[in-house]
Amino acid sequence: MHVLVLGGTAEARSLAESLTARPHTRVTTSLAGRVAAPRTPPGELRVGGFGGAEGLAGWLRAHAVDAVVDATHPFADTISRNAEQAAAATGVPLLVLRRPGWQPVAGDDWHEAGSLPEAAALLPSLGRRVFLTTGRMGLAAFAGGPDDLWFLVRSVEPPEPPYPPRMDVLLDRGPFTLDGERHILARHRIDVLVTKDSGGAATAPKLTAAREAGVPVVVVRRPPVAQGVPVVADPEAALRWVTG
Repeated sequence: MHVLVLGGTAEARSLAESLTARPHTRVTTSLAGRVAAPRTPPGELRVGGFGGAEGLAGWLRAHAVDAVVDATHPFADTISRNAEQAAAATGVPLLVLRRPGWQPVAGDDWHEAGSLPEAAALLPSLGRRVFLTTGRMGLAAFAGGPDDLWFLVRSVEPPEPPYPPRMDVLLDRGPFTLDGERHILARHRIDVLVTKDSGGAATAPKLTAAREAGVPVVVVRRPPVAQGVPVVADPEAALRWVTG
């Protein structure tokens, strides 16, 4: 059996580890290649795009793939759409592995946005010193805002323009600690946080720190999964789907 795991998340690595431990199972993990030193999973590895949905469909046929698990980041909507189309074209079963999204609790001051431009439009009414934790992709959405907005941008890799004119960059990779997030908010006098609804525990402490400090949070909603595509919340469920 040959399983293609569209990866880049901790859940993808965990699934690859479980699958490679099974006899007669070939596992290929595909990474986008946007991070210079990714945490590589066991099994076979490919890096880079497929050439759209048609290219992915051709790859599935050429490599006799029996199942595809889309375990990419919840906001990697381009590869997810390509996987949906390629699976439909080839008849290869597709599963989406997505960690559950975050839910607000008492004391949170959340403001939902459907996109990064929507998030940028909310900022002038919420604060002036922005902790932007949406990664280095998509910073152009914040490049044309009011001149009095200042951004602390956290990302794994250095961002490339266009990006906000008043900006400091914090290069770091999760998981993050609650004490560390408290320190960042206090040291940089952050008065608004922007995040994507990535879910999971690795980057959730910033939400707790914001709640404690009374800092409003702009939460960008996830793109929806295509209707009819099965979705599971953890690698164990994905393993049962693949092997069951």
